[in-house]
Amino acid sequence: MSGAAIDLSIAMPSSIEVGVGAEQRRIAVRARAGAAPGLFWLGGFHSDMTGTKAVALDGFAAETGRACVRFDYSGHGCSGGGFADGSISRWLEESIAVFDEFCDGPQIVVGSSMGGWLALLLARHLAGRPTSRANIAALVLIAPATDFTEALMWDGFSPEIREEIEATGSWLRPSDYGEPYPITRKLIEDGRKHLLLGGAIELGCPVRILQGRQDPDVPWRHAFTLAERLPCDDVVLSMIPDGDHRLSRPQDIARLLATVQEFV
Repeated sequence: MSGAAIDLSIAMPSSIEVGVGAEQRRIAVRARAGAAPGLFWLGGFHSDMTGTKAVALDGFAAETGRACVRFDYSGHGCSGGGFADGSISRWLEESIAVFDEFCDGPQIVVGSSMGGWLALLLARHLAGRPTSRANIAALVLIAPATDFTEALMWDGFSPEIREEIEATGSWLRPSDYGEPYPITRKLIEDGRKHLLLGGAIELGCPVRILQGRQDPDVPWRHAFTLAERLPCDDVVLSMIPDGDHRLSRPQDIARLLATVQEFV
């Protein structure tokens, strides 16, 4: 039976099982075949792979014949598991599993908000492995929310909110983008295992940071703090004076794709 040609205009839906026993969850993936370096998308907290930036990145891959992988963390989008069960450890485990299963050769990892933190953790994890089928050629970070569970959440919570989280295990955080969602004690405590901003971060790859100065969720000074923690790498921080947290306007998308194109 003759094999059909791969249609590079289609990002094929797939899935992967991550975890064992009661911790097993199905992770939904969209993987596009194509040339290297491939593109690997890491979305934000409480977002999914159908967002404006993720779809634009996939469209760029389709136009240029490049591989592209995007997926939903557990408790997000089309993946299994509950959002309230999520943690940085859990979502990092899923990111590593999808990267190992679907990526081949050099990859440009694009991380948005929480995905920026996970991109840094993924790069550090891969740098500590002797060999890998895929490797990171560059990181492109959009409003990277590094250490957000501590620096941007817990440190800024009122005593009343902290008490509620400690006593009940969660607090419903209002959202400008939809329904309130839970911030759990598990998320906060687990995040402390992965904090990066306390010292130098050595990755061994170029890093590009896109940050909106009008971002209410990840203050622009937070991006400067991250850049200062990357002393050994080729780092460029681009500040968008009128940019918000999403950076999803047409001009923001154009800037993102131009930044990615620097490495392809």
